Amino acid sequence: MNISRQRSQDIIDALRRGTVPQYGLDALAVGLQKFEKAFDEELEKVARGGAVFKAVRGEYGSGKTFVTRWLRERAHKLGFACSEVQISETETPLNRLETVYRRLMERLTTPDTPAGAFQNIVESWFYTLEEDVLSQQEIDPQDGEALIAATDLLMEKRLGEVVRSAPAFALTLRAYRKALVEGKDEIADGLLAWMAGQPNISATVKRYANIKGDIDHFGALSFLQGILTILKDSGHPGLLLVLDEVETLQRMRGDVRDKSLNALRQLMDEVDSGRFPGLYLVITGTPAFYDGPMGVQRLAPLAQRLAVDFATDARFDNPRAVQIRLKGFDLQALEEVGCKVRNLYQVNAADAVRISDKVDDNYVAQLAQAVTGNLGGKVGIAPRIFLKKLVGDVLDRVDQFDDFSPREHYGLTISDLELNDVERAVKSAKNVDDIELDL
Repeated sequence: MNISRQRSQDIIDALRRGTVPQYGLDALAVGLQKFEKAFDEELEKVARGGAVFKAVRGEYGSGKTFVTRWLRERAHKLGFACSEVQISETETPLNRLETVYRRLMERLTTPDTPAGAFQNIVESWFYTLEEDVLSQQEIDPQDGEALIAATDLLMEKRLGEVVRSAPAFALTLRAYRKALVEGKDEIADGLLAWMAGQPNISATVKRYANIKGDIDHFGALSFLQGILTILKDSGHPGLLLVLDEVETLQRMRGDVRDKSLNALRQLMDEVDSGRFPGLYLVITGTPAFYDGPMGVQRLAPLAQRLAVDFATDARFDNPRAVQIRLKGFDLQALEEVGCKVRNLYQVNAADAVRISDKVDDNYVAQLAQAVTGNLGGKVGIAPRIFLKKLVGDVLDRVDQFDDFSPREHYGLTISDLELNDVERAVKSAKNVDDIELDL
């Protein structure tokens, strides 16, 4: 595929840091073709006003974050807004949906706004409402008061059920627009922040809109309905929301864990009931989260909703199922993605021919095998550190030093300091019996 020099550089920079790139993932995708049709069908369903819940299952290193960001790129190409929220015990516990909502709004993106998209979305929506009013009613565009009044009426009509379940949503939008007209930018910014779930908004801002307190657990769900309406009206067919690393709730205190599981069940039920037209909700977790006693299985109704038969050969997994399984990397896939990265590196290399000569397919395969061997033979754990070594230790040196030959001058070393807990655990295994297997 054709890719710009800037995009290729961004991908290489992320791999050098040992992180999943934010964009350009089609250039690295390996083995995801079987999901393409189902994902595209589901995005189309959401764009038509439906809603989808999807659970992604995979061990550490199987590519869960990669898959969800790859899906985000597909969604962005269709005009979707997207948000990725990492669930954590302290920062974003799943049992506090008001906090999840706040993180969602903080990380809201659109195809043309890579961060902090909420304000642009709201302003685009008001513009659309005004255009609709002017095209449908005989109002003088110069009559500001009449235009604002007619737009407010249309706004409440479009918001529908949201006005009844969360009247503060419409109140705040109306006050936000009024503050802009009056030139009170600080008030307007504060109101938008309150709508996005931010705490500690001043009493002066709240009095201006006649609102009180902060958005709570139940208010967050109603506000999400309103956000989906605004997105649809402002030209975005839907919202892709990813709740990443949901398995972290297994480490939470028992009562908090149970509330989190119940919140997840509630979200699934609300999606199924049609409350959130235009929402594609994706969660990611490990097999232990879905199958183990500290996860989904603790709540029977949730376990029943997520149940999928994985006893059949993985080749025949159903990509349309509510829960899908990531196979993870084998050596062949690891070598293939390594070659893709090498080819991507050549886009900005000082001497692309030298890169291909000194880091040929055979060398990439040898490095993949060496990294995997250093990590207890567990290929599924290897992708992050393998690509980090390939870029930072090998390709960068070949690019900068004419006489550097990786076969002659480079010997693989992996220190504990550059590994995360999972990688460190498999590296420290003294024999095959020390390596935890997935049985």
